[in-house]
Formats: sequence, structure tokens, C-alpha cells
Amino acid sequence: MISASDIERLIAEDVPSGDLTTEALGIARCPARMIFMARRTMVAAGIDVAVRILNAAGGEANAIVVDGFRATPGTPLLDAQGSAGALHRSWKVAQTLIEIASGIATATGEVLDAARAAYPAARVACTRKTMPGARLLSQLAVRAGGGILHRHGLSETILVFAEHRAFLPDLTLAEIATRLRIEQPEKTLAIEVGDVTEAIAAAEAGFDTIQLEKFTPGEVETVATAFATAGLTATIAAAGGISPENAGSYVRAGAKLLVTSWPYTARPRDVAVTLGPR
Repeated sequence: MISASDIERLIAEDVPSGDLTTEALGIARCPARMIFMARRTMVAAGIDVAVRILNAAGGEANAIVVDGFRATPGTPLLDAQGSAGALHRSWKVAQTLIEIASGIATATGEVLDAARAAYPAARVACTRKTMPGARLLSQLAVRAGGGILHRHGLSETILVFAEHRAFLPDLTLAEIATRLRIEQPEKTLAIEVGDVTEAIAAAEAGFDTIQLEKFTPGEVETVATAFATAGLTATIAAAGGISPENAGSYVRAGAKLLVTSWPYTARPRDVAVTLGPR
């Protein structure tokens, strides 16, 4: 949830003590209008937050499309009117937000499209490896692109890494799973594993989701075959190095859940802005 105070902080970051140029030119009170348009094909994201930014700065903004809309070049995204001071004060914050968020959303959609071409019910979950301080906005963009969230943070889910197990060298995987179910009976249990043998052992120990870290599609297929043979029902999640180029291969190999941070590195999608007198 992006709060009103979050919106104010976003504006204040760019305008800590006024817009010197607009004020010095004496145009701050002039009536103005601004239109945002997609320059390229993109999955729009950050539209609602951008509208809130423009309104909080003193403008009157309206969304033309919603987050998740697949825009073609020239598609209007939002428009706003108000004083030149209000629109100049919020212009770049809103534009940059939409461009970066739409880049993440578009990239998420590309991975999801590739995965679902192989299996229509495949899901793409993006990790919490966002720029610190930008997680809420990044996750908003992931959802706009059709992705789901792997973890909001450490307080949401149980995911055991080798770095946890290093402190429990005398416990078996089954004993770790039992301890977790006693302590957190309402949570499903996930574990990251590093090889095929460990993946099978973790499923046999009762973990609900087995996260295969940097496995090849061939190794994922080996795990999926072993699970089917043994009647193991744990979810297979492929993680590490997932992209549109290989998503289909991983899904066909048996990983119906793909875990990735790749969309966070996507280039922003260009947004054209027209700002002038009204």
C-alpha cells in the first residue's frame, strides 16, 4: 500500500525547496495541461500512483489506462491539468515512476508469456531482491505484469536456505520440517536446494515447495520425473537465471513455478510527455 506520506516523500525528493526554474520565470500560476503517452509497446504500471503524485502536487490528473494495460505506441496513459507550477513540480516524478514501473511490468509479462506458451497455468513469482526502499513500487509493477510475489519479506513465508541449515548441522531435513511445522503450523514450507539428490530428500521430508537454485532444465526434468515416480507432490520451483529465453524450457521440464528477479533489471519504457499552456 502506497501511503499519502509515501507520495509526499516522492515529491519532496525532487522538489525539496521549490521549483527554482518555474518560479524564477514567473510562470507558476499559468494554466497548463499535460498528457503522458507510450512511446513503445509496454505493459503500463504505476499509473494510479502517478495520478496520486500529480494530484498531491496540486494538479487534477485522470488515468486513461489502468495498470496492466498493454499499450501500443502513441497510447495516451493519463492527462492532467492545473497550474504550470503544480504540473512542473510533479512531472518528472510521475513520468520516471511510470517508465521504470512499466519496464518491470513489461519484463514480467515477457517471462510470463514465454512460460504460459509452454503451460497455460504456469506462474512467475518475482523475488524481494529489489532496490532497498523501492520494494512496494517494484512489487506493484510485478503484479501489473501478471506476476505474483515470491515473498513480500522475511515476515511472510518460510523459506529455508543452506545458510539457515549451516546452524543446524545435526538435524535432518525431516527434523527441520517438523520443527517448522510445530513453530508455524499455518505456513507452507519451502526450501532451496542445490542438487537433484537434495531436492528428492527435501520432498520426502515433507517440504511443500522445493526451490531448485540454478538447475538446468535437464536437471529440473530429472527432479520432476523422480517426484512423479515416487508419488511426491511438492511444488517444483525453478530459480536463478530465469528469463523469457529459457522460461518455456523450465516449464516444459516440470517447473510450473518460476522464481526470478530478472524483471527488476529491465530498461524503463519510454513515456512521451506533452506539457504546455491550457
